[in-house]
Amino acid sequence: MDCLWVVIASYLIGSVPVSYLAARFYKGIDIRRYGSGNVGTTNVWRNAGPVAGIIALAGDLGKGVLAVLMARQFAPPLLVALSGMAALAGHSWPVFLGFKGGKLVATGIGVIAAVSLPVGALAAVIWLVVVGITRYVSVGSLTAVISIPVLMLAFHLERPYLAVGIFIAAFAVYKHIPNLKRLVAGTEPKIKLKKY
Repeated sequence: MDCLWVVIASYLIGSVPVSYLAARFYKGIDIRRYGSGNVGTTNVWRNAGPVAGIIALAGDLGKGVLAVLMARQFAPPLLVALSGMAALAGHSWPVFLGFKGGKLVATGIGVIAAVSLPVGALAAVIWLVVVGITRYVSVGSLTAVISIPVLMLAFHLERPYLAVGIFIAAFAVYKHIPNLKRLVAGTEPKIKLKKY
């Protein structure tokens, strides 16, 4: 019970709607009413520009890193893992946006990077390479998150952290079902660089 506040704080950190705020302050729009309506980096990039998109990406990554680093100061691996999952829950169901949030890929990679920098870095590289080749953010995101449990096993991370990796992969795939349907139908948009 003494460490319950760590999990609650992690949820609140995850709930900070960085992508929403970036679009609101940089472009003056409610990102939930544009594009896919998703409160995430890709939708911000497409509808508010690359600067806002980069801010959203950095902020969403940072939420995951901050929550885990904070928890590691006070808690054993199991509670650190729970705090990471709480941050992910906050990002996906943020109390500040009526419990409607993002798809957790960026925050998930932030959580993993704070647990194991090599795993997080490799997942980020996989994301960049796949997006660079296919120009589909969704394909890069899915490939990166699915690789996380495999990389964690390769680096022999503790079971609580592996459970977080599996959670991230499974839930991210679930959140990307609409993207998968659009990919099959050939209607999934590719990433484009625009001038703003």
